[in-house]
Amino acid sequence: MIIGVFSDSHDNIEKIKKAVSFFNGRKVDLVVHAGDFVAPFAIAPMEELNCQLVCVFGNNDGERIGLYNRLKDLGEVHNNLADIEIDGRRICAVHYPELAEPIALSGLYDLVIYGHTHKIDIRTIRAKTNQSETVLLNPGETGGWVTGRSTLATVDLNSMLVEIFDL
Repeated sequence: MIIGVFSDSHDNIEKIKKAVSFFNGRKVDLVVHAGDFVAPFAIAPMEELNCQLVCVFGNNDGERIGLYNRLKDLGEVHNNLADIEIDGRRICAVHYPELAEPIALSGLYDLVIYGHTHKIDIRTIRAKTNQSETVLLNPGETGGWVTGRSTLATVDLNSMLVEIFDL
């Protein structure tokens, strides 16, 4: 099973459309967005996804009621933390790195996804308690406004292989 991951799209409609097209072309089974959509109008391209969307809000998501109303029919919308299980894997999504790393260290999840920094980060974290391994992933920024690079990721839940793609 393959999931798509993106974050920090920041109203960049062109890049959001490219991300949706990429995910649909790859036939991903689920898409996770780690926050910072920004405005409700930026959700329109996501309505074309061929799979469920799980998302959390970020610090730039000011109009949360409007965003929620646009997102609610596309899948799961969470304020701060999404906790899902798919294909036998526990996945957590948050926006902030200061939450993501301690959650990864807990050993409760196979995959912890975050955003906010706009920087790609792929690490394997060994839990303090049970020595299990968690993949910690920031897919970078889809919007491309800060770094000049628009990226997203896929994760193969069977092998836990993470791949980063430029849009």
